[in-house]
Amino acid sequence: MKIKFTLLLVFNLIMISCSNTISTTKKGYAITQKSELKSDWNLDSKEWFLEKDTLIGIGSPLKWSVLESKKKLSKNYEINLNVNMTQESLFEIMLHIDQNKYIRTYLYKIDQNLIIGRGVYNKNSDEYGKHGGPSIFTKAINLENNKWYSVKVKVLNNHLFFSVNDETSLECAIVGNNLSQKGKLGFITNGKVKITDIIIKNLK
Repeated sequence: MKIKFTLLLVFNLIMISCSNTISTTKKGYAITQKSELKSDWNLDSKEWFLEKDTLIGIGSPLKWSVLESKKKLSKNYEINLNVNMTQESLFEIMLHIDQNKYIRTYLYKIDQNLIIGRGVYNKNSDEYGKHGGPSIFTKAINLENNKWYSVKVKVLNNHLFFSVNDETSLECAIVGNNLSQKGKLGFITNGKVKITDIIIKNLK
């Protein structure tokens, strides 16, 4: 019985590792070990690293720091995490990174807004205009440094839902607003950010 269980566990791990998506319908994905961070994400270890159970990103207004997954997001998925912008003004969850385009879902302290927008991402340049992009939908929200926020992003049937603390939310159609429909996941900051309890799961 133990042998069968072990073989089943190994098989499931192999299937997950061979999958081209970052999570499966049967198991959510969480960053809990340095080995997972290195194997599943493209990163500069000076800019993104794990400190115990906290993922930390360090960037600056002149050099935004990006962490990009090696695998694509599935068609339908949900991302949950807690975030604390300890320095500067921006934390962004990059959705559907495909070549140099993606969907921006972010918290912006300067404008005090929750935002969905079209993103441009050039891996080889930190010049102004080579990252970020125009806002499409905005919602006023009170944002502060050194404060924790619970963030949820859900994509289901080409509909995007983005919320903070289950209180402030934005929704939009992906196809109808000419947003990137598929691709990888990323995080970006123009300061210092702490992230905990990241769970990425596929939805049927």
